Amino acid sequence: MEPCFDIAHLAHVEMYSDKFEESLDFFVNVYGLTLAGQDEQSAYLRAWDDYEFHTLKLTRHHTTGVGHIAYRVSSQAALERRVEAIEASGFKVLGWVDGDLGHGRAFRFEDPFGHVFEIYWDTVRYSPPEQEKPVLKNVAQRYHARGCHPRRLDHLNLLASDVAEFRRFMETCLGSRVTEMIQLDNGRLGGCWFTVNNKTYDLACTEEPGGGGGRLHHVTYATDSREEILSAADIFLENGVHIEAGPHKHAIQGTFFLYVWEPAGNRVELANSGARLILAPDWKPVVWTETERKKGQAWGLKTIETFHTHGTPPVKK
Repeated sequence: MEPCFDIAHLAHVEMYSDKFEESLDFFVNVYGLTLAGQDEQSAYLRAWDDYEFHTLKLTRHHTTGVGHIAYRVSSQAALERRVEAIEASGFKVLGWVDGDLGHGRAFRFEDPFGHVFEIYWDTVRYSPPEQEKPVLKNVAQRYHARGCHPRRLDHLNLLASDVAEFRRFMETCLGSRVTEMIQLDNGRLGGCWFTVNNKTYDLACTEEPGGGGGRLHHVTYATDSREEILSAADIFLENGVHIEAGPHKHAIQGTFFLYVWEPAGNRVELANSGARLILAPDWKPVVWTETERKKGQAWGLKTIETFHTHGTPPVKK
């Protein structure tokens, strides 16, 4: 399949919270994002070197989970090509919606598992107020060093009952490439890691453990170094944040990671992938077997049980 570069990058994620004020305080003062704007329902948050107005839209809701996932396209013509491809794909089309504080009109569509995606071209670039203006003109915002101060949005992980079908959705609608995947002994795909550019991955999908639909596993921001993740662990500890797993190194993708639960229960990660990029245009997916994955993470740490069972929103029993 000829590589498709109509999609430029993962742009933002909308996260639901049923403890909005607590979640907002966490993301600003502990996690270290900046509040770029706010309306009656949502807060628009960003890391210090995200170029767009926001990368996390935190929305008041009766439960937790993900509202939508947004990608920015590479041009207006690319947007038109992708819309045409999505409309012809057979996947659910939701149509055009007006933008919000961070971007213009967006085209929405849905995967077979209830996750809503949108793509757009017209965006709002962050214009820092005086107190956030950087000394260096080639970064988006000053390095404020508040909380864990991640640099940028990195990726998210969604849950689906059929990862192979989700793969077909990502390849068909977004032109994504698979960089690594898990092949289970029963023949099913246990997980796929996708990219639309030269990053190792911007979205992962793993098998849904709880019978739910449209659920979120986690959202991740990137740090510049492993050392910042070690410092973040102490920051989370001192602020009473539930540390679920790490700091440690993933076997898949080699990412140095730390997972916590924000106050409403959504899982968030800080990650550092080092200098790893996917530069080969003819990259072949790395396939991990079930036996290999049962060995644990890169340095032998066994994956904690909640990592396989916890997702948001919770599944009603």
